[in-house]
Amino acid sequence: MQPVIGVLALQGAFAAHEDALRNLGVATAQVRTPADLARVQALVMPGGESTTMSRLLDTSGLFDEVKARLSDGMPVFGTCAGMILLAAEVLDGRPDQRSFGVIDITVQRNGYGRQVDSFETDIDVAGCEHAFHAVFIRAPKVVACGPAVQVLASHDGVPVVARQGHVMVASFHPELTADDRLHQIFLQHNGFSTHKERD
Repeated sequence: MQPVIGVLALQGAFAAHEDALRNLGVATAQVRTPADLARVQALVMPGGESTTMSRLLDTSGLFDEVKARLSDGMPVFGTCAGMILLAAEVLDGRPDQRSFGVIDITVQRNGYGRQVDSFETDIDVAGCEHAFHAVFIRAPKVVACGPAVQVLASHDGVPVVARQGHVMVASFHPELTADDRLHQIFLQHNGFSTHKERD
């Protein structure tokens, strides 16, 4: 049976993540409830507003279910707000904001500034022959990484793509470009096959 990659569909650009995954030839499912989560073998957590997403994870009954699956080793890829939700420590977060704490990084919400400070730039990603065009929108900034964290890409000396075991994060929005290589790196690292070769 073909694995199904879930995309957390509570808020944010989840449809664009689905498009990237489908372009790689994998089956996808939107995750809004614990029953949805039970159907998937991996999860993508999109950008959006991290405090809103945290609250929606609670009210949907998903937070504890996702936490349990992550503890059991379910692969997860978090982008922008998804990175914040997966980080071990969040600076300047709201007191009621919860995170899963599954990658040993400290992040600062909106660390690159407000919406007007959004920018695009090319970055070099480990394992990719050509540069990746990265779109930063109210992006979180990584201010510390633990020793188990592998940095896959940096911008101005700051990590922007990182991985620890089955957890991968990016501070920007890879789904907002036509480049699906980060999704492919995530899938292949966790043993999921795709129908494209990485370049």
